[in-house]
Amino acid sequence: MPRVEEVFRHAEREIRRAAAGLWPDAAVRLGEHVPSVTGYVHRLHVDDRELFAKYSVLGVSLVSLLRGAYGDWPQVRRMQAAYILRPDALLTREAAQLRFLGSLRRPQVCAVAGASCGVLFTEPVTGESLARLLLARPHDAAELLGAAYNELDCLHRPRSARSLARHGVIDERSITGTFLRKFSGTGGAVYIDRLGAHPGSPAERDALVAVLHRVVARLRRDRTVMLAADTRTVLAYGDLKPEHVLFPDGPAARPVFIDPGLLRAGPCTDAAKLISRTILMLISHRPGQDTVKQVTEGLAMFAAAQVRALPDEARDGWLRELLALWLMDTINILSTYLSAPAELPIPTQGHRLVRRATAVCAMADAVSRDLAAGIDPRVVWERGLPLVQGAAL
Repeated sequence: MPRVEEVFRHAEREIRRAAAGLWPDAAVRLGEHVPSVTGYVHRLHVDDRELFAKYSVLGVSLVSLLRGAYGDWPQVRRMQAAYILRPDALLTREAAQLRFLGSLRRPQVCAVAGASCGVLFTEPVTGESLARLLLARPHDAAELLGAAYNELDCLHRPRSARSLARHGVIDERSITGTFLRKFSGTGGAVYIDRLGAHPGSPAERDALVAVLHRVVARLRRDRTVMLAADTRTVLAYGDLKPEHVLFPDGPAARPVFIDPGLLRAGPCTDAAKLISRTILMLISHRPGQDTVKQVTEGLAMFAAAQVRALPDEARDGWLRELLALWLMDTINILSTYLSAPAELPIPTQGHRLVRRATAVCAMADAVSRDLAAGIDPRVVWERGLPLVQGAAL
C-alpha cells in the first residue's frame, strides 16, 4: 500500500513545481501542513503573499488511497500523471467552481490565485469561522446559521441547476452518493467489519460495528428517501460545514465561503450537511451544557424556518429527507475517521470524534430506528435533539 511519507513528499514536490511555474521569479516557502482526510493541503508564502495549496491524488480520499484501494504507490503515480491532465480532475473542477461563484453577486468565496500541475492555490480568508462563532455566541446560533444559509439562496432556486455545466459538478461531495459508494453490497459490510480505529476494548469495538451495521441497513432499506435525496432540482454548495464559512468583517457582515463542492441535489442537501457538521462539531468540542442546549435550540429554529418556507404538502417529505441525510453524512464522516491509518494526520475534530464514536453511533441508532418505524418526521426530529445534547455532554 502507499505510505504516508511518499504520498506527502510527492504532493510537496508537486506544489513546489506548480508554484515555480506560476511565479518563476518569486521565493516560495512552504508553511505548515493542514491535516485533512480528503487531500493534501499546505500553507505557503510566495514572496510575501500567503496562500493555501491543495493537491488531490486521483480525486479520492487519502484514507482510501492509503488503504490500497487504488494499488501500490508506483501504480498510483502512473495513474496520477494522467489524472492531473484530465479536464474533469477534481481540483480543476473546484477552481472552475470558485471562478463561477466569484462571477455571482452571492455567495462570496475565496479567490483563486492560480492552478497548475494538479495544484489549486487560493487566497486565505481571515475572520472567525461559523464554527467558532457558534461556540462563542451560542445564543445567536439560529441567526448565524440562517445568515450563512441565506447567502446560498440563488443556488437553491430550481433554475440554478442549469447554470453549471454537467461536467463541472463535484458529485464526490454528494451525501447519498458517498453513502452508497461506501456501504453498498458485500463490500460495504466488509468495510464496516474492518473499522479498527476505535480506542476502546475489542468488545466495545464489536458493539460499535454492530450498531453501524444496523444504522446502515435501515438507511439503505429506505429507498423512498434515497430517491428523494437524488432529486436533481437545485444547485447545492455541497461541502457546507461551519468550518468553511468565515466572517472577515464580523458576524454582522456577509460571510465568505471556501472549499465548494457544487452538485445537483435535492433542496435540503445543504441544510442537512450544515446541521450534520454542526452537530458533529458540538460532539467533538463538548463545550458544556448551556452552550450545547443553546446551539441545538438554534438548530431547531433554523430547521423550523426552512420548513415554514415550504408548501404544506412538502414539509414532511423535506424533513424526512433532512433526517436521513443527516444520518448518512454522520456515518460517512465517522467511518472515514475510524478507517484512517494511524500514521495519517487527521484534524483534531477527527480524533475527538473517534473517541466519541460510541456516543455518535448511539444517537444515530436511536434516530434511525424511529425513522425506519415510520414515525412522524417532526416527532423524530424533536426526539433527536435531546439525543444530540446527550452525545455532546
